[in-house]
Amino acid sequence: MPASPSPSADALVIIPTYNEADNIGVAIDTVMRLDVPIHVLVVDDNSEDGTAGVVRQKMEAHPRRIRLIERAGKLGLGTAYLRGFRYALAEDFTTICEMDADLSHDPADLPRLIEPVRSGEADLAIGSRYVGGVRVIDWPLPRLVLSYSAGIYTRAITRMPIKDVTAGFKCFHRRVLETVDLGRVNSNGYAFQVEMHYRTWRAGFQIVEVPVIFTERTEGQSKMSRDIVREAAWKVWELRLRDLAGKL
Repeated sequence: MPASPSPSADALVIIPTYNEADNIGVAIDTVMRLDVPIHVLVVDDNSEDGTAGVVRQKMEAHPRRIRLIERAGKLGLGTAYLRGFRYALAEDFTTICEMDADLSHDPADLPRLIEPVRSGEADLAIGSRYVGGVRVIDWPLPRLVLSYSAGIYTRAITRMPIKDVTAGFKCFHRRVLETVDLGRVNSNGYAFQVEMHYRTWRAGFQIVEVPVIFTERTEGQSKMSRDIVREAAWKVWELRLRDLAGKL
């Protein structure tokens, strides 16, 4: 197990993985080269393609900055992030980021997400595909329409003032994760992102959207499925109704 972070290196990025051997090494290398010292936590769901082995190789070069949690099965995005959040809080990280492993999120944008949180401008900085215009590369039109429409649908029901409601590239201040009852977060997939945004907003935290460019993966397979879309569609109603009933 690597040593605990030094006080000056208080940023962590959590990267959930399932069969991302073609991408995770590049993602980690890019983070390691950044001027801002950022630690990496990979939460791997028993990948069959050697993803964990790639991470272990990177750990040999950066033993103090890379950590790997291997889980017994494909347990889902939401539980992977919750596991990562609890690790981050236990290890006293101040700024805690989420990032996909497939390079659709540019790791070089991490300092731009960390800065408003570290400076006190925001409690949550979201890497937004839709603030100030659409910044998505190589998505087929039906998927772009689905994503954009999902934002309109979610904002109409929840009233959240967030353009990119399903964004998975972001940075929290630890006080958000200490305040939000993580034990009550029960979503997976894109619904997890919606739920975390909603709970953060309803708790009164300051949220900013930072424009980023989202690029469709070139290696590996997308984890999008109809079940993920259905969960997200229902979750917004559940969140709103539970909130109105005082049971959020």
